[in-house]
Amino acid sequence: MNALVQEIQSSLLSLVGSAIQVIPALILAIIVLLITRFAANFVRQFLNSTAPRFVRSTSLQVLLIHTGYVLTWAGGVIIACVIAFPDLRLGDIIGLLGLSSVAIGFAFQDIFKNFLAGILLLLQEPFQIGDQIVVEDYEGTIENISIRSTQMLTYHGERVVIPNSILFTSPVQVKTAESHRRTDLAIGVDYNTPLPMAVETLLNATKTVEGVLSEPEVEVDVVGFGDSSIDLMVRYWTFPERKQVRRVTTQVMIALKQACDEADINIPYPIRTLYFFNQESYNDHYPAAANSQTN
Repeated sequence: MNALVQEIQSSLLSLVGSAIQVIPALILAIIVLLITRFAANFVRQFLNSTAPRFVRSTSLQVLLIHTGYVLTWAGGVIIACVIAFPDLRLGDIIGLLGLSSVAIGFAFQDIFKNFLAGILLLLQEPFQIGDQIVVEDYEGTIENISIRSTQMLTYHGERVVIPNSILFTSPVQVKTAESHRRTDLAIGVDYNTPLPMAVETLLNATKTVEGVLSEPEVEVDVVGFGDSSIDLMVRYWTFPERKQVRRVTTQVMIALKQACDEADINIPYPIRTLYFFNQESYNDHYPAAANSQTN
């Protein structure tokens, strides 16, 4: 019995001694993590202030800042693990990361998919912060592009967070990709209107509107014969922002209406004519036999 008690005591003393030996390494590892936190924040602030001097693209600046922040944390965690567990070698850590990455990859495949899509979007730059885009059912202005998601502010003032994988795999219409944007405005004139005069009137009226660009030039095309009017299409160019397009469209419509009124050009609306007749006066719908009997 005494031998068993002595064996237990020696085991406890050995565990306590081992714990005491490990405590300094754990404290040092914690200090390393605290230093890593300070260093990561410093790296992020440093890159945030210096990146615009060397990289003009806002998207690449964001990627550079995130990459430096993550790499600093990864290096600090690896150093802390080596200090806390002296028997753990760098090769063991790499092997452990390799095995765990498989399981983590299956468990968090959506997160990693968005992460990789975010990196590719930042590198390829199909759009930038401030661009106005249309993706699926959402349209608005890009506010922020992060590693996992992209924030969009819709024209109704609503913030939408879109996973980067959707932006990477879905068709994206970038409204502000070019310096100018065309608007097609339909209008109809009466069939009695001389078409050359109508085209010239609409053309001159559109050119006088502030916000309509002179290059490319304004165009007016006759596109078809409608039920109540001859259909024309006024094509003009403006700056690409949604607010500018909407404002200029309103002014163009006002100018076209005033020009048509001054030139005595009628803008018809659909007219439907109904004919009524007394059915008793017409017996065409009666069978021939009935007609013969009545005669």
